[in-house]
Formats: sequence, structure tokens, C-alpha cells
Amino acid sequence: MRKKILAAITAGLIAFGSFGVADAMPRDQIAAIQVKKAKDFKYWAKDSAAKQKLIEYVADVTNKKSKNFIPVEDRIAVFDVDGTIACETAPFCFDFMMFVYRALDDPNYFAAAQDKSNAEAVKAAIYNKKMTNDVRRKHCASNASVFAGMTAEEYADYTRNYLKTPVEGFDNLKVGEAFYLPMIEVISYLKANNFKIYLVSGADRDYLRTSTEIFNVDGTIGTDYRYVATNQGEIDGMDYTLKPEDKVIRGDFVSKDINMNKVSNMAREIGKKPVLAFGNSTGDSSMINFSMRGNKYRTMAFFVICDDVEREFGNVDKANKCKKLADDSGWVKISMRDDFKTIYGDNVTLSK
Repeated sequence: MRKKILAAITAGLIAFGSFGVADAMPRDQIAAIQVKKAKDFKYWAKDSAAKQKLIEYVADVTNKKSKNFIPVEDRIAVFDVDGTIACETAPFCFDFMMFVYRALDDPNYFAAAQDKSNAEAVKAAIYNKKMTNDVRRKHCASNASVFAGMTAEEYADYTRNYLKTPVEGFDNLKVGEAFYLPMIEVISYLKANNFKIYLVSGADRDYLRTSTEIFNVDGTIGTDYRYVATNQGEIDGMDYTLKPEDKVIRGDFVSKDINMNKVSNMAREIGKKPVLAFGNSTGDSSMINFSMRGNKYRTMAFFVICDDVEREFGNVDKANKCKKLADDSGWVKISMRDDFKTIYGDNVTLSK
């Protein structure tokens, strides 16, 4: 049965145009990026003040003679994903785009009327750039529904196939390659200095886990959906024992990992305050504030500003607001325009 499901998924994605040629850095090469020392950074502007501040911070807190030394067990860094280490502008977060494809365009799946309606609302909000929490709730409810019944392995395989689709608005870029190479260098650099890395995202946790599996991070925290046994029905898990014939499958929506929910999930799943936080929007403010405030260690926060309109779909008005928020909050600004020597690789360009 699983082979049939995967064959159907693959056929649908081929029809969608998944397997076109792309010249971005392949996922295995992205995974192989290594920055062990400050001199190893290749994808940042040479004179980047943000990069230098990160290097100085890491040198300080890993120096046993420094008053700011942080023991290895407490070196924790948290990263938002969409807009912080991965594209979210083409035209929106990729787990949303995969949902729209599944509900409206997958030739091997027929969505229920309510799910189609919700998908149309999500699609309209994406292309009209009017995403609201009410629309996000529609996405969460129907994202649960259209992938309900899949095992974790089946969902992961569906995601891996979706990662092969071209990124809308770019030439030579696939979804699974759309990571900011300078930020992947940051993750590698921190890992080389014995930081634990947690990705804290509003994306579907299962999508997040699969799309970022090449980075080998310490944890992925995202929007959660319930897992249930195929024969469990409405029985509470406390009262149900998994049967030999049961599969464990995706079920209902649980919680959306944005704003204060990020903090709740971090407190539960990490159990310690991070000392480094990386975000890009107001939705990351709670995560950053939790990390920075009342911390016994020296902390820093970095804020990625999407201000590049030549290599990315930058938004000048949003960028200016984010710059002000970072300045007012004491966070280090990372300008995609000025600090990134490249974003996805020089062969990746905006479609004309």
C-alpha cells in the first residue's frame, strides 16, 4: 500500500513540474557546509558588522578565562526558520504552499468541500498578501484534514517529493534548496563551537523535520498535529492500547507554534533559556524576549531583514519596520542586501 501511495504522490508531483532542472546548491552540498573557524565564512560580505559581532560573541562565551564563559551544556541557540534561514517570500512559507497544492492541485487526492474552501481562502491571503490569524487557523484545521491518515513516514516521503518542486518566482531553485547559505554557515559555526541548535518555527513540525533533516540539529519545534492509532477512534490515549494491526497516523490539529506558543514549547521541550536567538518578524519577538530577558548568561539576538529586492522578494516597508523593532529592542540587524555575499548561490535569480 505504501508503495502505491508513493507512486501516486510522485506521479502527481511530476505532473506539477517537480523535477525540472535546477542549478542551486544541492541539498547534500548544503548539508556539507562547514564553518569551524571565523576565517571559514564564505557567503557573508567581508565587512559585515553582524557577522563580526557573532564571531566576537562566540569567542567571548567559549573562552574559559572570560567572565562571560558559558558551559557547553548551556550553549543553546534557537532559530526561526521561514524568513530567517529559509525563503518565505515565494510567495509564502512552503508548508502553506504544500497544503494548497495538496488540497487544490494534487491529481491523486480529492479534498473535502470545506478543505477546498479553506485552501482557497489561504491561497487568496497568500497572493493578496493579507495573511491573518483567522486564515492561519483555517490552514491549521484543513492541513490536519488533508494529510490525516498518513503515517509519519508517508508524510515525510510526500514532503521529500514536494521539496523537488521549483520555487515560484525564481530561476534555478527548488523548495528543498531554498535556504540562506550565510545562515547555514552560522548554524555550522555554532555547532563547531558546541552550541545546541533548535529550530523553532510556525511550520508543521513534520514538514520542518523533513525539510531540515540535512542539518542534523538538536531539535525541531513547530506546529503540532496529533498522532493516533488507526483503530483508536475517539478513545483517549490513556485508555487505548496500541494493537498489533494498528498504524500510527496523523490526526487533528493541536497548536500553532507562533508568538507565545513558541515560548511555551521551548520551555517544555528545551527546559533551559537559549543564549542566542535568531528571528525575522514580530512573530519571533516572544521567542527572542524569552531568550534574552532574565538570562544568567551573556545573550545576543539577531534579526534578519528582508531588504534585498534584486536577489530576493524584499519588502522595503516591512524591512524598515523590522529595522526599527531591532534598533528599539537592541537586537543585531542582519541585512540580506548588505550582509549576504550571496543568498542561494549566484546561479539563482529572480524570474523575469
